[in-house]
Amino acid sequence: MISEDDRQLLLRIARDAIAAHVGVTPAPALHAPGTSAVLARLGGAFVSLHNQGDLRGCIGHIEATEPIGAVVPRCAVAACSSDPRFSHVTARELEQLDIEISLLGPLEPIAAPQAIEIGRHGLVVEMGSRRGLLLPQVATEWKWDRETFLAHTCRKAGLPTDAWKKGAKIWRFEAEVFGER
Repeated sequence: MISEDDRQLLLRIARDAIAAHVGVTPAPALHAPGTSAVLARLGGAFVSLHNQGDLRGCIGHIEATEPIGAVVPRCAVAACSSDPRFSHVTARELEQLDIEISLLGPLEPIAAPQAIEIGRHGLVVEMGSRRGLLLPQVATEWKWDRETFLAHTCRKAGLPTDAWKKGAKIWRFEAEVFGER
């Protein structure tokens, strides 16, 4: 778990990056590495944007290969401009956006649905060159059981919904999820 101060710092970094991208403010200054240890920590993260409760964009970086201080602003900009499900966020929408950040824990391979705890675990499914991820909060929001969660994660990967039964690799992970509201 990270501190509340670190949570607020990451949310501010995400919002500043989006504001600069949509032209509301100049590009934010880079945060000095000594500002907070969380910025230098290697980690995966997803940034989700909501407008009046509706998803408006969600992009992330799964692997813990880069510092969170670089991953969060890049994913925030991508969530507002590169999620293929949505049009680009405009400057007029900025004040209506709620930002949510999910800091990903390590991926753990699993072999069966019984290893999934709804509300605690997110999923990654991979087969060949296709990979899909759903965050832990998605199954809870939609009131899915384990098999439905697996099926939707397969679908997110562009695979048949039963690919998890037919050789797809499955990983679970935990996430620290926090937002502006």
